[in-house]
Amino acid sequence: MRLLILLILLYLAYRSLKSWMFKNISSENTIDGKKMGEIDDIMIKDPYCEIYFPRRNGIHCNIDGKDLYFCSKECRDKFIESKKKK
Repeated sequence: MRLLILLILLYLAYRSLKSWMFKNISSENTIDGKKMGEIDDIMIKDPYCEIYFPRRNGIHCNIDGKDLYFCSKECRDKFIESKKKK
């Protein structure tokens, strides 16, 4: 019985010492200061050529009150031309 109590006390001391010594070290992996699995940006679809790309890399345009993002200036210009023809 004494041995069991001694083992429990040693285990608790080990856990408290470990948490005190390593409290500043994060157990999660990070890349460039961002945690792994954290969403960096959303992928959106170009309305003209229908490819997906990160929104932060897109060309923003507000057409008929809608916010649209295009993969390139060429796709934006072609989309606007196709809207004018209709």
